Amino acid sequence: MNLDKIHNIYFVGIGGIGMSSLAFYFKSNGKNIAGYDKTPSDITVSLAEKGVKVHFEDAVGLIADEFKNKENTLVVYTPAIPKNHSELNFFFNNNFNVVKRSEILGEITKNSFSLAVAGTHGKTTTSTMLGHILHEAGVNATSFLGGISENYNSNLILGGTEVSVVEADEFDRSFLKLSPNIACITSMDADHLDIYGDSAELEKSFKDFGAKVSEKLIVKKGLPIDALSFAIDVLTFGIDENADYNASNIKIENGTYIFDVKTPTEIIKEVKINLPGKHNVLNAVAALAMANSYGISLPVIAKALLSFTGIKRRFSYKIKTDNLVLIDDYAHHPTEITAVANAVREMYPLKKTIGVFQPHLFSRTRDFSDDFAKSLSLFDELILLDIYPARELPIEGITAAWLLNKVSLKYKQISSKENLYNSILKSKAQVIVMIGAGDIGELVKEIKNKLTSEN
Repeated sequence: MNLDKIHNIYFVGIGGIGMSSLAFYFKSNGKNIAGYDKTPSDITVSLAEKGVKVHFEDAVGLIADEFKNKENTLVVYTPAIPKNHSELNFFFNNNFNVVKRSEILGEITKNSFSLAVAGTHGKTTTSTMLGHILHEAGVNATSFLGGISENYNSNLILGGTEVSVVEADEFDRSFLKLSPNIACITSMDADHLDIYGDSAELEKSFKDFGAKVSEKLIVKKGLPIDALSFAIDVLTFGIDENADYNASNIKIENGTYIFDVKTPTEIIKEVKINLPGKHNVLNAVAALAMANSYGISLPVIAKALLSFTGIKRRFSYKIKTDNLVLIDDYAHHPTEITAVANAVREMYPLKKTIGVFQPHLFSRTRDFSDDFAKSLSLFDELILLDIYPARELPIEGITAAWLLNKVSLKYKQISSKENLYNSILKSKAQVIVMIGAGDIGELVKEIKNKLTSEN
């Protein structure tokens, strides 16, 4: 695939967080970009502002004629698009060059020095921290991110083509298309069992990913990765462990985490991050290890970490007053929900908390129902929305009410989207945490506006 010879690129699912970063990238490089997405969003608005035409009805007739020339048009799609999608099938049936997003990222990483961050949790924060560190260190890198960086208000940190930072997505085994020089694996918890079948197959895919790394692999201490099975250096990171990159002496001062980091060759004291939760300390150590392995000095890394302001929908404060806190987070797996709940408890030990959760996927809800129940029970109160189906059809018996029955809290309820604000008002909780990977992020804006006007 010679991307230099392609003029038109059409994205099916252009509003997705990973797809849109590629659309922004190619638009900035002078390509003619357009696409389809299911619903309007802040991302599609940003694309339109850059001159990208996006429509929201699956209709072949809405595809501009210039993108119906298969000689100079590349079609990129996400696996989340259903198989019966009219536009995608039009391109397939007419023998267009149609590729998955992962294949394009694979081309980019193959032609650059690539730093890739993989893991079922933590990869978005870690890769965004890493991209920020490289930018602040003056490295001319382009970073393709799985979240909207608060520092850049974008999921793309634009730089040169010599170095790339990518979030290596395990969904659909996409990360096996990449060619990383330095890579990190943050976690390997069971997820995407609708794709993998069981956790052993998921673990195998991470090991296969590690085998694609050409120079250095950095893994969280304790993961089932046998360093001796790789021909490259394998380093570990952790907190208060015998890891190559180890954080210790953690303390919190005015919401700032302060900690020391030991590397294989030196120690840096009092690294600071302004993000809540020990899981973010772990993410910071992973990003530090990757940047340091690339050759960036510890003082430069520490300075960049201090100026890192976070990622939208990752413990994002929407309201933060003495009497009321509203937090928005993308957490959609039990491990992620537990991390958020623990961070909330750490930050607000004396305040009542209510979790508002929209389960994502019927299969994930079914596969991890007991773990979801345990993690959701860490809040004082809980409101569940209906399951967000995304790419799936309903599974008989798998409902929000079925999940709610497993939660051990006394104060718990199901709410419709329309009645959510009233349900929240009935609670006396001072800390509201809205979590999920579906369209709950759009509801957060409405809840924030109503709470702000009431108070």
